[in-house]
Amino acid sequence: MLILFGIKNCDSVKKAKKWLDSSGIQYKYHDFRQDGIDRHKLEIWINTLGWESVINRRSTSWKALDSKMKDQIDNQRAIELILKYPTLVKRPVVESSNILLVGFKAAEYAEHLQN
Repeated sequence: MLILFGIKNCDSVKKAKKWLDSSGIQYKYHDFRQDGIDRHKLEIWINTLGWESVINRRSTSWKALDSKMKDQIDNQRAIELILKYPTLVKRPVVESSNILLVGFKAAEYAEHLQN
């Protein structure tokens, strides 16, 4: 089963939901704010893609962080920060048994999700 991770008021998440719905692709929605996020999942994402791909460095959450925290970030520190501030995750994240996508790009979704 495909899982779409995000927060409900995020424009990119809304676009992804609309794209998935219009493409007839079933998915489960997981809201970071309501449902939380666990360490194991973050470890998989960050070890697979790197913290640079998983953290949204344009977000207000990132901008609000102390510059010392940002300068010292690595994979482990990224996990700790995301556990504390889940909105640091670049959204949406789409995950299934063989797919892991971060952000919304219609062409990328079409390439990986339409068969």
